[in-house]
Amino acid sequence: MKATEVPAITGAYLFEPTPYADERGFFCRTFDADVVRSVGLDPDAFVQDSVSRSVGGVLRGLHLRSGAGEAKLVRCSSGRVFDAVVDLRPDSPTYRNRAFFELSGDTQVTLYVPAGCAHGFQALTGTADVSYRIDRAHDPAEDVTIAFDDPELAIPWPLPVTSMSKRDSEAPSLAEVLRHGGR
Repeated sequence: MKATEVPAITGAYLFEPTPYADERGFFCRTFDADVVRSVGLDPDAFVQDSVSRSVGGVLRGLHLRSGAGEAKLVRCSSGRVFDAVVDLRPDSPTYRNRAFFELSGDTQVTLYVPAGCAHGFQALTGTADVSYRIDRAHDPAEDVTIAFDDPELAIPWPLPVTSMSKRDSEAPSLAEVLRHGGR
């Protein structure tokens, strides 16, 4: 497994496993504490694992947490997703930068999203399972959502949106979130 820094988002990393493939399929390590530690992250900081299953075209996000924020490791374990990260840390040298990735069950690449960055994804396949490893227990009172189609962010979602939560569909613009201190 190797770690690669994401140039557009300070502190973000891609963790790329080394799959061992044969006629049965493949095997790979999807988390390695030593590799995580090698880039200055605490592997023991992650306290909650979650998974979501989405059908093609479903869009989830853009989400972040207020307060201390929330760092997370995100991996598409089955299917494919278009993944977007927006740096909303005011003191970051990459403040307001965006980065886009295709995560897939074929590669099992894991994306590290630093606290203070908004995150969202869209399922590109019939179903897509996304696993999250999060560094803080979820507190709904800290949830912040930003409109996925905010023109200021201009995220190039690849498919028409087939479904999203009510919270996501009614999310305010980035300007509105920043005006009300969401980040």
